[in-house]
Amino acid sequence: MIRASRVLRRDAVTGGEIVDRIVLDHGDRHRRRMTMRGVGGLSFLLDLAEPAVLDDGDALVLDDGRLVWVEAAPERLLEIRAASPLALKRLIWHIGNRHIPAEIGDEAVYIGFDHVLADMVRGLGGTAEPVERPFRPEGGAYASTHAHGEHGHGAHAHDGHPHHHGHSHGHD
Repeated sequence: MIRASRVLRRDAVTGGEIVDRIVLDHGDRHRRRMTMRGVGGLSFLLDLAEPAVLDDGDALVLDDGRLVWVEAAPERLLEIRAASPLALKRLIWHIGNRHIPAEIGDEAVYIGFDHVLADMVRGLGGTAEPVERPFRPEGGAYASTHAHGEHGHGAHAHDGHPHHHGHSHGHD
């Protein structure tokens, strides 16, 4: 099976033969090694030296030099808005306390769809409307990332392992 062992970031994709594309949601764009099948049917092994977050517009470089285009799939999200910039900042603080991936824009914040968080946002005076679009969350202070849109999991996992950022959390 042909391998893809290198990621070409979207700002560096200037040419090359694009032979297929893969459409992945946010969770599936954070990978190191897995078998993939492109939309056009090309099967290949993603085999990176380290885990990487694949971003919309990146390309995977196959062993023979051909490229597979990476496309961010639309996902069900909540678009969160507030009446003022200060009110939005407060909502971002509350969302941040939940330790969930969030994409922060100028006038809105996007998170994965969650009816409990939607109710929380509405209870705090914001709006939380379901939308479908690609999700590009922030990398966070503990992510070793190349750019906006990545979410590191190693230093801040909530699976029973200790936190590595100097304070503890109560989770329900």
